[in-house]
Amino acid sequence: MTEIIDLILALSQDVKDLKGRIELLRQSRAEVLKDTWIDNQDVLQTLHISKRTLQTLRTNGTLPYSKVKGKFYYRVADIEQLLQDNYYNHNFKQDGNK
Repeated sequence: MTEIIDLILALSQDVKDLKGRIELLRQSRAEVLKDTWIDNQDVLQTLHISKRTLQTLRTNGTLPYSKVKGKFYYRVADIEQLLQDNYYNHNFKQDGNK
């Protein structure tokens, strides 16, 4: 009887381990990139904007940045947040209702 209980406990632990591994695999590439930094060129290409537009986003505080030795860097998470904050679906009103 104790052998069966031990087997069940071991199996339960294995299932928990598998759940943890599956959860790690579910993390998308975007989630991994959120904590990374990209430079001006990558932002320009990603958002399809001009250098001047990017400068305006920095100047008016719309897009946070870091500057190291004259080179600007941006967090991917901040860029995603900018896009999310400006998301508009013309089929829905501001409150989300049709």
